[in-house]
Amino acid sequence: MQYWSLLEVATPQGARSPVVLHSRDGAERAVLIELRAGEELGDHAVKESALLLVVDGSVRVEAADESVDAGVGSLFQFDPDERHAVTTDSGARVLLVLAPWPGEGHYRGDRSAGTGVSAS
Repeated sequence: MQYWSLLEVATPQGARSPVVLHSRDGAERAVLIELRAGEELGDHAVKESALLLVVDGSVRVEAADESVDAGVGSLFQFDPDERHAVTTDSGARVLLVLAPWPGEGHYRGDRSAGTGVSAS
């Protein structure tokens, strides 16, 4: 068994990279992302089915023609290749679960992937 207290996991100080909590090829990947006030995961899509859980703070999630303001405990599901964006005015911590990991077509010639986190 593995266990994480998501409010206590240390994120890299000053870094914009997420913390990969768990990753198993052919199965799932769990990533903890801390967004500082004004940061966003800009319009993007992933190759996996994705679950996004708001662990702390609040976010605005936009997909297609929908926009939802969400707080702690809110859970979102995205299909593979579904475009969406996540923004926060005051800061947030979110848990992203991707499955199966990596999704078909995830890597395009190399196995490096950017975080997609940016300040607005």
